[in-house]
Amino acid sequence: MALKNLLALVVLLGVVGVSVASPYENPFRKSQSNPGTMGNLDLDYYRYKCPQMEDIVRRVTIQYVSPKPTLAAALLRMHFHDCFVRGCDGSILIKSPNNDAERDAPPNLTLKGYEVVDAVKSALEIACPGVVSCADVLALVARDAVLVIRGPWWPVPLGRRDGRISRISEANLPSPFANVDTLKKNFSDKGLNTKDLVVLSGAHTIGVSSCGLISSRIYNFTGRGDFDPAMNPNYVKELKKRCQPTDVKTIVDMDPGSVDKFDSHYFDAVDQRKGLFISDSALLNDWETKLYVKTQVWARGASFNRDFAESMVKLGFIGILTGDQGEVRNRCDRVK
Repeated sequence: MALKNLLALVVLLGVVGVSVASPYENPFRKSQSNPGTMGNLDLDYYRYKCPQMEDIVRRVTIQYVSPKPTLAAALLRMHFHDCFVRGCDGSILIKSPNNDAERDAPPNLTLKGYEVVDAVKSALEIACPGVVSCADVLALVARDAVLVIRGPWWPVPLGRRDGRISRISEANLPSPFANVDTLKKNFSDKGLNTKDLVVLSGAHTIGVSSCGLISSRIYNFTGRGDFDPAMNPNYVKELKKRCQPTDVKTIVDMDPGSVDKFDSHYFDAVDQRKGLFISDSALLNDWETKLYVKTQVWARGASFNRDFAESMVKLGFIGILTGDQGEVRNRCDRVK
């Protein structure tokens, strides 16, 4: 009986993706990409320092995201934006009295969910003062927020330290207007490959945007009152019903018909030429990204959750600070 229980446990760990060995070697350590990113992380980093840490993060995240599921996409986006600028160091969370921090950059002005990170951090400071970094909090909150809406689970190795620098001038993020070559370079510069690009684009399955970001694409793409020929004409008609030419505020779903569910439907939309942004449509302009899109459509997303989990783990290692680098802030919005 004991042997059966042991075998069942091994099977369960394999299903949910939990690693029996807790240390995670940095995937960039042995490559030329991100040469400054040398530290490793550990699933059990807070095991003795703050054993109730993950329970606290999950409890508070559920309290905020359950009544407002759209926060899942917002928090996932915040984590992505943090990691793409100076690495996953929590610098996106820092406020500046001069409005010159990362969060003040135009791409970050629409970020939401700071209150969730602050609430989690406050709860942790009561339980384990000065122990858990804001960078780790954000990484965990992003994962747990996606779990609340029944999205995929992925392991979050821990031990990141918080950065002390946050500059608006450095917030150069992948653009929704970028072509596929530019996007591939954006990701390559961070040590991520083409597969990571198309897989992480799949996060748009729960995202929303505004009419302001697509107005020129559907009304005046080349300055002649036309729309982007890369878009499905029927989809353009639908968008025009929702977005008037001067409307910049109305919300538009990135994954039409399935925005409330974390699934592979985004790739169906892209394949049907219903990608909301130029960067979505661009995935059909490269053989590797197009093949992945087509594969998910044909296989009905059979590997998407697993692929997304793997790419999120890689994302979480970009530019990390470990050891005696950086600090552990007691408030996420300000350096010590």
